[in-house]
Amino acid sequence: MELYRKSACELASMLRAKEVSAKEITQSVLARIEQTEPSVDAFLSVNAENALQQAEKVDAKIAAGETIGALAGIPVAVKDNICTKGTATTCASKMLENFVPPYDATVVEKLAAADAVIPGKVNMDEFAMGGSCENSAFKATKNPWDLARVPGGSSGGSAACVAACEVPLSLGSDTGGSVRCPAGLCGIVGLKPTYGAVSRFGLVAFASSLDQIGPFARTVDDTALLFSVISGQDAGRDATSKPYTFSGLEKMESLNGLRVGIPKEYYGEGVAADVKEAVLKAVEQLRGLGAQVVEVSLPSTPYALSAYYIISSAEASSNLSRYDGVKYGYSGKRDGTLNDLYLSTRTEGFGMEVKRRIMLGTYVLSSGYYDAYYKRAKMLQRLIGEEFDKAFAQCDVLVTPTTPTTAFRLGEKTNDPLAMYASDICTTTANIAGLPGVSVPCGFDSQGLPIGMQLLGPKWSESKLLGVAKCYETAVGGFAVKEM
Repeated sequence: MELYRKSACELASMLRAKEVSAKEITQSVLARIEQTEPSVDAFLSVNAENALQQAEKVDAKIAAGETIGALAGIPVAVKDNICTKGTATTCASKMLENFVPPYDATVVEKLAAADAVIPGKVNMDEFAMGGSCENSAFKATKNPWDLARVPGGSSGGSAACVAACEVPLSLGSDTGGSVRCPAGLCGIVGLKPTYGAVSRFGLVAFASSLDQIGPFARTVDDTALLFSVISGQDAGRDATSKPYTFSGLEKMESLNGLRVGIPKEYYGEGVAADVKEAVLKAVEQLRGLGAQVVEVSLPSTPYALSAYYIISSAEASSNLSRYDGVKYGYSGKRDGTLNDLYLSTRTEGFGMEVKRRIMLGTYVLSSGYYDAYYKRAKMLQRLIGEEFDKAFAQCDVLVTPTTPTTAFRLGEKTNDPLAMYASDICTTTANIAGLPGVSVPCGFDSQGLPIGMQLLGPKWSESKLLGVAKCYETAVGGFAVKEM
């Protein structure tokens, strides 16, 4: 088997046994990227020279008998809204096309401390706003399972590069499902951690109260490995981060005693028959492993999507006001008034979806509409959190579809934003409530497209969630990898 097809844990074991060098791993991955990128379009930038230098440093440490980090020699792609010192961080937007950060995000610092190799930055929906990776100002990423279909968004590049075996690991960000949805559509594992479990310092803000960086991988063990490196408090730079230590995935030989909740609102109208059938089949497999299955209700779920888009757009309107053509980033014409500069900068620098959300956010925060929309959305946010608390009094883990359908065709929903937004119906509630969630593959539809199952748990329950996911992965014999 080619090195690029091996899991991160396999590569780490081989490296420590001196069966392979970090440089050989990196060369294999770079060759794979060169081979597949013309069709997948996951990467916005590849820095082969820098990646090889990082790998050579790892090999030198091994040769000198020095201690190496948990991700030593393992290639990790980084979503292009996570700051990387000296390397462009564009957010897939014309607004930041030439922006080169003078600092690393905390998670990038942690990757470096763990001796990881970063081969490049990957594509996304502009400023993380979108569900298909078609809103990038530079290219549309394709789903490796069907190149005529979307990989999901906004972390579409992060998911596609792992699914195509270009890298074993990647980082994305999840505001309303942007890790879990593309993981589900691309047939890989994606974890959205508890809000505050991973530092957001250096993550270009979309909606600050909802954003969370999370890992992608092809196996549950690899997901846990990457999460163990990036998680933890960052008190000096992110006041919302919490003193949390991930103890690794919980080892489970069976699911005896585990209570699995099935929220009925997630299996109704809008969920494709193939998706519902595959997820419920996976639930029966969990039952066969010893789990007790109970039905629960989250009655506010039908209203969650509206609340999410009000809250996220309001915060986006505020966060993106800094892009005015004066401070940094793209600058429009300078031969008129200050208002002319603002107008040309934001008109030319932002894409249509970003402008749509800025307008919506400004509207719901404006005088006369704040109470009618934003305030009510925040009240619903509290109610959704309370409903989850009640559900978790009856069960340990909730199981839902990750997305209501499998991957749709490129261009199919670009002119129907409401249909695009509906793709997040199963995932937004976890962000609203600050809960962890993981998507794992659970089958295929009639066209051979991957279907994702979402596991949700109480805050700080990543160990249990990943333990359940690992137990399921073992029972089904592992997850399929797309041949390209």
